[in-house]
This record gives sequence, structure tokens and C-alpha cells, in this order.
Amino acid sequence: MVNLPRVVIAATRSGDGKTTVATGVMAALRASGLRVSPHKVGPDYIDPSYHAAACGVPGRNLDPWLTGEDLVAPLLRHGAAKSGAAGADGAGVAVIEGVMGLFDGASGRGDFASTAHVARLTGSPVILVLGAAGTSRSIAATVHGFAGWDPSVRLAGVVLNQVSSDRHEALLREALAPLNIPVVGALRRDEALRTPSRHLGLVPAGERPASVDAWLPGLRALVQRGLDLDLLMRIARSAPDLPAEPWSPGESPKPQGTRRVRVAVAAGPAFTFRYAEHDELLAAAGAEVVPFDPLAAAKLPDGTDALVAGGGFPQVHAEALAANTSLLDDVRSRAAAGMPVVAECAGLLWLGESLDGRKQCGVLPARARMTPKLTLAYREATALKDTPLLAVGTRVRAHEFHRTVSDPAHGEHPAWQLADRTETGWAAPGLLASYLHLHWAGVPGAAARLAQTALARRPAAGQLTGRSASGRRGD
Repeated sequence: MVNLPRVVIAATRSGDGKTTVATGVMAALRASGLRVSPHKVGPDYIDPSYHAAACGVPGRNLDPWLTGEDLVAPLLRHGAAKSGAAGADGAGVAVIEGVMGLFDGASGRGDFASTAHVARLTGSPVILVLGAAGTSRSIAATVHGFAGWDPSVRLAGVVLNQVSSDRHEALLREALAPLNIPVVGALRRDEALRTPSRHLGLVPAGERPASVDAWLPGLRALVQRGLDLDLLMRIARSAPDLPAEPWSPGESPKPQGTRRVRVAVAAGPAFTFRYAEHDELLAAAGAEVVPFDPLAAAKLPDGTDALVAGGGFPQVHAEALAANTSLLDDVRSRAAAGMPVVAECAGLLWLGESLDGRKQCGVLPARARMTPKLTLAYREATALKDTPLLAVGTRVRAHEFHRTVSDPAHGEHPAWQLADRTETGWAAPGLLASYLHLHWAGVPGAAARLAQTALARRPAAGQLTGRSASGRRGD
């Protein structure tokens, strides 16, 4: 067992400011000399990019749906160990940002995969962020209801956000006093600290690194002035021992004389979404992970044996991606020659013929476009064909989060059958491309299968066939 100081930053609802508060807390605690391990409840990739900027280490996700309940606490311990926050000297803390409202879980499944669910699984005390704009004494009724709703969730403190004045803060504190729930602090409204949003939430930090670097000091100072960080750390240190063993991606095999499999991973402003554990799993499977920026790279990294293109916002960069014709040609010819390719959401759009009318890789005969409709859901799916990542018949839990459509939705061999019998995605022994996001920690053997497929196909992947960009593959 280990005594890992930890705290969940939750909210009553989306929009109360938990990302701002959580990121500011992370930055302020790091500035105080603590090693901070940042985490996010749920599948969201965007908020962890701000956590990473604040902490200097990757932000990590805790999602009972994608990885299973049993892995949530082990993944928390793993992240804390990787960030140095789980050291014996006690100079570390894990800060876990929640998702939506405290008890909002997967649709139709109660509070499963909610912030409260993760707080229970990790034994973490909760600090509730309250959007205080437009309210005074009524805030006490809100806190009273949240505190008593689930006795297994310990509401250990509150943060008053969007407070308008000293007088407003005094009224709020007076109303809350009878509840005997500590007020960790209060933050004033500050328009200068607002972050730009887009159709799927905040603009990822990876798309605006200079702006985020300029934004963080002001946020850190606001939290340092407005919150009692000593009280927050006392709450974090009151968390009980965590009995779970850390999750492990496995041990990297020793080199056997031949070059390690090289997996190129799309990164940069257009491809900002991927889970940190994926790189660790690939490394443990003997692969060398080589990030590259499809906006700037003229070709795939030298020696590429497989390509992974995850999530992001290629539609925002469609013109620049289309202009990089040498890379598009390289990806298309290498895929046609048999190089394994795994693509999720943004990667699916990039592999298609066009995106909002701009030419893309042409590996798939599909055209993608933006729409007004948001698709946001957890999914259950079964693999319909062998792919570089999974064997036919494998059942997975996944999520979708996009406002685009790719037409057609699948080819002759769909990748997945969803729980409602819908077929979607593109599949072949050398290809998996769909809208579904997976967390590979919840899919044992996936990274190793990709590495093994890449190694087995290495000779073929080096011999270009000259096939056209129709998306029809030799496998």
C-alpha cells in the first residue's frame, strides 16, 4: 500500500470552471516545489494538454469505461510514479480533474465513469468548484445536496469561482458556514484568464503553446492569492492508503541484433490527442516511437515500419495538410505497400480522399466534412476482421467525439460492429481506421500485436507497389 496525497477537483456542472481551477492548482502546487501528477476523469484529451503545460509531465486519463474499474487506481499510481509524485519523501501530489458534474456518468448507466465513481475507486477526497455568479445564500443548498447525495464520496472542501466582489464572497462564506465544509478559497472573475473554445471544447494547448505559456503565470498567481494551498494539501494528505499496485506496460525486450520496429506517430497541432500509455505500451513491446508533425514533415520518419494517426483537429489545418503533398504521397504509397496503419478519428479523416474539399492521403476512398451535429458517446464494439491492432472477434469499449462525417462510413470490410448492429470503420490485416478511440491499457496485447505485425511486414513495407490512391489495398 502507498499513501499518495491526492484530491479530485469536481464541479456541480460543466461550465463552473473546474479546468481553470484544476490547472491553476496544478501550476501553483508545482511552483511551491511539489511534484504534481495530473489526471483527468473520462476520455477527454483536451484538458490534459493544459495539465501537461502546468505540470511539465503528460496529463493522464482515468476512465472506468475504457480501461475497466480495476485499472483506475493502478493507472493513477503509475502516473504518479512516472511524474515523480509518488516518492517516499512526500513531496508529491496527484490532482484529478473531474468531468461534467460530480455525479454525471455514462448515459443510461447511472454514475458509472463519473467523477464520483473515480473518486470512490481511488479513495480520493473531493473539492467541489462552485460557479458562484448570480447566487448567494442558495449556494449552501447546492453544497448540502452534493455533500449528502452519496455518503461514499467525501466532499472535503469547496472553491468559490466567478466571485464578483468582497461583499459577494462574504455572503457566500456566511451561507456555507453551518455546513462545516471548508472553503478552500475564492476566485474572482477575470476575463483575461478565459481560454478560447471551439466546437469540441477548449482549443488544445498543443495548438497554442505560446499563448498557454503566457496564460499560465496569471492563472497560477490568481490561485496563489485566492486559495489556501496549505488547506488543500492537508485535504490531499488525508486520503487513505491506496492498496492497488501500479499498472505496468510491461518490460521492454532486449535488442536481438536487428533494428527495433519503428512506429511513426502523428503529432503536432493537427494531431494533439493520444494517451501517454500508448507510447509506453509500444516501447514495452519493443517498438521505437517516433512522433512527427504531418503539417511539416516532407515524408514519414526514416525507417518507419508502422503508422499511428490518432485524434486531433485536422479540419482546422486541412489546407496545410493538403499542401504537404510529398507526405500525402508517401503515406499513400507506403500503406499500399503493406505498412500497418492504425487511425482514430482525426487519422481517419486524414487517410481519406478529402476533408472539407481539400485533398488528403487517399488511402481510403472516403470524403469527410464538418457538420453541425455532435457525436459524443461511449461505445461497445466487436472487431469484424483481423487488423494490425486486434484479432477478429475482439470486443472493446471505446468512445466517439466528433462533428465530422466520413462518407462512406466503411468499405467492403467494416472494422467494427457496434452494440446496435451498426457497422463502421475500415479494416484489413494491415489497416484499422475508424472514429472509435480506444485506450490500449484496456485492450491487452494491442500494442504488441501492432509491433509484431510491423516486424512481420517490414520487407513488404519497403517495396512500393505503385498502386493508385483509390484506397484499395493488396491485403
